[in-house]
Amino acid sequence: MDTDIEDGGAPVLLLVGSSGGHLAQLLALRPWYESRRRCWVTFDTPEAVSLLAGEEVVVAHHPTTRNLPNLLRNAVLAWRVLRRRPVAAVVTTGAGVALPFVVLARLRRVPTVYIEVYDRIDSPTMTARLCRPFLSAMLVQWDEQRRQYPEATVVGTLL
Repeated sequence: MDTDIEDGGAPVLLLVGSSGGHLAQLLALRPWYESRRRCWVTFDTPEAVSLLAGEEVVVAHHPTTRNLPNLLRNAVLAWRVLRRRPVAAVVTTGAGVALPFVVLARLRRVPTVYIEVYDRIDSPTMTARLCRPFLSAMLVQWDEQRRQYPEATVVGTLL
């Protein structure tokens, strides 16, 4: 996995997500992003390395759940990525790695899109609640999720 974040070329779509199910849901968007220039932000796990072989990847720090040092490390990483390269938009499914990228992207006037995970139907995820004030768009996978996010657009299930 590549960690080089220096790039002055064309704007990229920044796909940010924890490994596992969050990454799987972003990968399900392949028909939408495959013709776009993109860069991934995720963890250096065997699964992510395998799934993102050949893709441009920035490695984030984990674990992120209730880990303040890694939140700060990922905030510095987000600041570097967003400062050193043009980003067209940030698209994320969470989890904790998303927060610093969404907040800093929004402060730089970069569009931010959050896709709530498919398995949280009755209650919002903590990351979605934290990111929500900084989002350009909130997308959900089930009509029922609009009870928590009335402003959201239903896109259907990704998996």
